Amino acid sequence: MAASLASKWSRVGRSLLGGLGNNLSGLSSTSHEMASGNFLSQQRTFIQMRTVLKVVDNSGAKTVMCIQPLKGRKVARLGDTIVASVKEAMPTGKVKKGQVVHAVVVRAAMQHGRFDGSEVRFDDNAVVLVNKAGEPTGTRVFGPVPHELRRKKHVSILTLAEHLA
Repeated sequence: MAASLASKWSRVGRSLLGGLGNNLSGLSSTSHEMASGNFLSQQRTFIQMRTVLKVVDNSGAKTVMCIQPLKGRKVARLGDTIVASVKEAMPTGKVKKGQVVHAVVVRAAMQHGRFDGSEVRFDDNAVVLVNKAGEPTGTRVFGPVPHELRRKKHVSILTLAEHLA
């Protein structure tokens, strides 16, 4: 009885720990992996549905969640337009929480190759809110903005940016 109960609990423990063995060396390696950061490493992917993004303009929104990238794609990259829902907003802003807005991706954690062979990658995923015509809702853009937006016809965002990356 005790042996079957112990084996049952070891199976539960293995399923919770990702299939590791019952021995303590497996647990010590797991704690070492957690401490070194390999276990919880962040995988960098494109902007897709349900991705939470930071808003870097003064439109009043703080964070948005991607509903769908436009132009029939499944993912969005730098300079692409997405449809998003406002998740956090300032009470005195132009946009309110729950409002569905269009936004242009200005920073992405996924690396993006340039024509000269270099690659650009940012620490966070960030957007600028725009109207359906593509004009920015806010009057300022904070942080670096890549110059690839010029090719995607978002020159008005570049003029509002503090500095280009």
